[in-house]
Parts: sequence; C-alpha cells; structure tokens
Amino acid sequence: MTKYTYRFEKILVVKEQEKTETELAFKESVRVFEEIATKLYDLLKKKEDLIAYQQERLTIGSSIDEINHYSKFIDSMEKTIEDVQQKVMQARAKMNWHEEKLLEKNLEVRKYEKMRENDFEQFKEDQLRIEASLLDELSTIAYYKKEIR
Repeated sequence: MTKYTYRFEKILVVKEQEKTETELAFKESVRVFEEIATKLYDLLKKKEDLIAYQQERLTIGSSIDEINHYSKFIDSMEKTIEDVQQKVMQARAKMNWHEEKLLEKNLEVRKYEKMRENDFEQFKEDQLRIEASLLDELSTIAYYKKEIR
C-alpha cells in the first residue's frame, strides 16, 4: 500500500505559521489595548477622586489660590484623558484589525485542512479500489490455474 502525501502540505504549513504569527500580533495588540485602557481608567478614577476632594474642600472652605490650582490641575488632567482616549481608540482599532486578520487566517487554514481531509478520503477510496482490483486479478489467476490442472 502506498503512503499518503498531501500535495499542499507545504502551503498548509506556511498558512499555519502565518496564523500563529497573526495570533501573536493579535495577543500583543490586546495587551497594549488593555494597558492603555487601564491607564485611562486610572486617570478617570483619579479625576473623579480629585473632583470629590475639591467639592469637599469647597464645603469646608478653601482659598481662591487652592481652588484655582485644582481647577488648572483638573483641566490638565482632562487634556491628558483626551489624549489617552485617542490612544485607546487607536489601540482598539488596531486590535480589531488584527482580530479580522486572525479570522481570515483561521479560515484559510481550515480550508486547506478540509481539502486535506477530502483528499485523504479520496486516497483511501482509490486504495480500496486498487486493492479490490488486485484481489479480482489474483482470484482470476487462481481460477485459471485450477482450470489448467
């Protein structure tokens, strides 16, 4: 019986490597997104705490300089938050792009794997057909040998 070899095996290996690389890039983009999103969350939490502290200070009574200082600090923090929000949006877009690429690579690999399965089934059927043909030939030869005797 002959050994089965898939004719597109090298292509499948390359596609699997591309999928693995795309998977790594996707995981990295998720890590970066989570890192930036965490930074944004921390900034928003800090701003919220600062506003609460400022409100508390206003009820107790604070100087105009102190109010002015907190106001400028909050404005500065809002600008930083806006910048980080832009980075979060960019990181999310990049993560989504990598996810789409990963889905495409998964689909490509699955197509080649399905082709391999179909090809192997065809190979098995061919082998069974060849085996049946050889058995028929052997039985015919055996029959003629009995007839000759």
